[in-house]
Amino acid sequence: MAETTSATRGNWNSKMGFILAAAGSAVGLGNIWRFPTEVASNGGGAFLLIYLLCCFAIGFPVMVAELSIGRKTNRNPVGAFKALSSNKFYPLIGFWGVLCGVMILSFYTVVAGWTFSYVFEEILFFTGFTEWAALFADVSHGVKNAIFSVLFMGATVSIILGGVSDGIERATKFLMPVLIGILLIMIGYVAFQPGAEVGFAEYLKPDFSMISAPLVFSAMGQAFFSLSLGMGALITYGSYLSKKENIPEAAAYVTLADVGIAFLAGLLIMPAMYMAESFGVNIFNDSGELLASTDLIFQVLPALFHSLSTTAGLIFGTSFFLLLSMAALTSTISLLEVPTSYVIDEFNVQRKKAATLIGGGILIISLIISFDISLINSIDFIFSTVGLPLGGFLICYFLGYVWKVENVFKELEQGYQGLHTSLFKTIWPIFIKYIAPLAILYNLLEAIGFITYIQELF
Repeated sequence: MAETTSATRGNWNSKMGFILAAAGSAVGLGNIWRFPTEVASNGGGAFLLIYLLCCFAIGFPVMVAELSIGRKTNRNPVGAFKALSSNKFYPLIGFWGVLCGVMILSFYTVVAGWTFSYVFEEILFFTGFTEWAALFADVSHGVKNAIFSVLFMGATVSIILGGVSDGIERATKFLMPVLIGILLIMIGYVAFQPGAEVGFAEYLKPDFSMISAPLVFSAMGQAFFSLSLGMGALITYGSYLSKKENIPEAAAYVTLADVGIAFLAGLLIMPAMYMAESFGVNIFNDSGELLASTDLIFQVLPALFHSLSTTAGLIFGTSFFLLLSMAALTSTISLLEVPTSYVIDEFNVQRKKAATLIGGGILIISLIISFDISLINSIDFIFSTVGLPLGGFLICYFLGYVWKVENVFKELEQGYQGLHTSLFKTIWPIFIKYIAPLAILYNLLEAIGFITYIQELF
């Protein structure tokens, strides 16, 4: 196997390019639609506060760990663990991250295709082609799902082919500002609509009586997934970082960008939901519970858009689903880059060939899912709900007890001049060795039902 270097693998051209790319990896469909409905279902502002705490107390320390591993080794997740330990077990942590990324991308491509198809649904609906619009809105239509999965994977592969700076960095430098711009414009529009004030109140007013163990676990899971932790994406992105960069500072910016966009998404979705209520569109089921996030996005909000005037509905509807499509694309880019970098590093394959082969292989799985969307829930549970926390826990263990925090500090001090006198040096080891892994492990055991099983025994 030929040796790869940062020069041949690529590097970020700027700190801002890295921050936007890493934030783009983190900012996806989960931030735009899953987060607001999690907030709405779990005490409004109370969930928001717990989520923010989890992002900075658990997500941020793990992010620093992943970026440090990546930059130290200049390798993909598997190669990184190989370089840091002679034990043959630890590269399996990296391989698990690669596998999780592959499987998540396989269904994420299908869901991302739905968001893009709804752009056309809105256009067709408001131009009078309602029968065609219904076809584009049918998420169970296998052929339609397959077509849009191919289109979305094609867009993702084309960006990955451009490499780190000319592909990923250039794309996210365009996509992220546009995404934020559309979010702000739509928030401004919704803010002055009937019913919006109820949504703002529900979102921003904490109901502390709702705080419970399930709420905390839900917030922790949302924080972990939304920051793209445990799947090797940030190890891969960290491997393209310059030694001059301050990793804790960069991780803080990425975390802030992620929670900031999630917060903005809440300012859009929550008022829009209650705005839909004022237009006679029901957002609750027969039991009085909030509808699932998928139903809210792909049924309730289109019904809201269709109830508006032609001009407002067309602009608002197409802009919203275009926003979702761009958020999905910034995530699929990072998900595909992980296995692509693995193949480039470990098998000395050229980027064009690696991206095309890996993208094509994942697309085959996506096409199977396109015709049986019930597979999404199973894959999501195994590789997202369980897989990502498991990866994060193992990374914490490896860094805290195998590679050791002292070696991490040697890597961090190359770009962090004041490390030895900083509060970060005192606090971070406590979080990465004790608080974060224990919290992640408890959340993981809760997710698989082990905690409930033990409670029932006693």
